[in-house]
Amino acid sequence: MEAKGFAHKYGNNVDTDAIIPARYLNTSDREALAAHCMEDIDKDFVKNVKAGDIIVAGENFGCGSSREHAPIAIKASGVACVIAKTFARIFYRNSINIGLPIIESAEAAENIRGGDSVSVDFVKGVIINETTGGSYAVPPFPAFIREITAAGGLMNFIAVKGNSAKE
Repeated sequence: MEAKGFAHKYGNNVDTDAIIPARYLNTSDREALAAHCMEDIDKDFVKNVKAGDIIVAGENFGCGSSREHAPIAIKASGVACVIAKTFARIFYRNSINIGLPIIESAEAAENIRGGDSVSVDFVKGVIINETTGGSYAVPPFPAFIREITAAGGLMNFIAVKGNSAKE
């Protein structure tokens, strides 16, 4: 399980209202949420993001309200992974629940610049900045997290596990 794309860099305390502004919370449509992802802090994000890209941020990414709309908007926009120094705990859990891979790495978050080409190997636990050659060791994703992500989120994972248990 890997991710590879270009970095979109943000600072500290990016809250859920910055990720998906509250004025768009009247929908749960993934494409509609993706169309407004990050627009209040980066008006060009939706124009520039490509499938597989990676968000890199500072401390406390995803702070604020506990809505799942924020990680859904990020994932639906095509982002393959979020790397940050730290995450707000509820955002961390919501990301896993919807199948968005996230990694805490202060070193990677400090050294990766916007536009750098980045790859992540979730099994080996390594982030590589292909632009600079930097390599950052992180704990590998546990098997159950990889399974949840591969299934597209916790509910899909439970449905698959439930169906396989019936067989």
